[in-house]
Parts: sequence; C-alpha cells; structure tokens
Amino acid sequence: MHEIYTRADPHFTGRATVPVLWDEKLGVMVNIESADILRMFDTTFEHIVPSDYRLYPQAQRTEINALNAGIYDMLDNGVYKYGFAGTQEAYDEAVEGVFSTLAMLEDRLEGDCLFGDLLTETDIRIFVTLIRFDAAYHGLFKTNRRQIAAYPRLSALMTRIYHLPGIAETANMDHITRGYHSIKALAP
Repeated sequence: MHEIYTRADPHFTGRATVPVLWDEKLGVMVNIESADILRMFDTTFEHIVPSDYRLYPQAQRTEINALNAGIYDMLDNGVYKYGFAGTQEAYDEAVEGVFSTLAMLEDRLEGDCLFGDLLTETDIRIFVTLIRFDAAYHGLFKTNRRQIAAYPRLSALMTRIYHLPGIAETANMDHITRGYHSIKALAP
C-alpha cells in the first residue's frame, strides 16, 4: 500500500491507510477518506458506477449528515477514544458514548435500515464498525460492555448488509482480527 502513496507523492513518509480511491488513467490518488469515497460513488461517479442503490438521496441528506456526524464522533471514532484512552476519565467518557450510541441506533431501527426501509450511506458506514466490533474492538479495545449480538436489530442490519452483493467478499474477519491485533500499542 505504501507504494501507492509514494507513487502519488515520492516524498511521502507517513502511514499508508486504506481505503484509497486511485485514478488509474491519471496515476493519482483521488481520495483516502472512506466517507468521501462512499459518497463520491453515489454522486460524482454515478454515471460510471451505476447502481440500484441511491445511498445519499436528496430528501434525506440533512438527516443523514446529522446522524453520520453523531455516529462518527461517538461510535466510529469513539471506539478508538476508548481503546487509546490515556486517563480513566477519557475511558469512561468514551465508553458511555460508544454504548449510548449503539443503544440509540438499536432503538432507531424500526425497519430494515436506519432510515426505515431505505438503505443509505449511514447503514454502510455503521456496518464497517459493527463488523469489526466483536472481532477487534470488544476484546482488544476493551469495548466489552456488550457485544453486537446483544443488539438484535443492529445484528440484523449487519447481516443484511453483509449479504448484499459484493459485501461479503470485502469483509475478511481473519484479516480484521489479525490487522487489529498487530497494532503494537494495543496487542498484549
């Protein structure tokens, strides 16, 4: 992966992360932020990547943006705040944020997805955290108050998304587990 970064910037010395959206024709890195890439496929590249799904529908954008912001801060980033907390106070605050957000999402799920029966980018984004939660965050980050299985609606959402075409092939649990357990700051 680092080769891609140095191909884009020969002086790059930072940490190479995924995902990467790469323009093969121009040989440039377009974006490395997963939320941006997801949205780009639904808006900017809609004509290139046709889909039956509209993950960022115009009518729900304000609500999607608001929910995404809370999920990112309290859950997606919250598990890292939890795992890397330097003080008991920071740990306690992160714990509360993670599990109150999971409870809120569980309560919100009345249909198949977070916006009723409409699959949105919010569902896809939460899937990434949910699929990693028990395998990596629960034990390694000590986010062990409850497992995702304790949230039946969130578990069902995760399973539904996992079974969408093309998703299961990208969710390698062994890779997720080994990847997180290789982080020296966390591994026992």
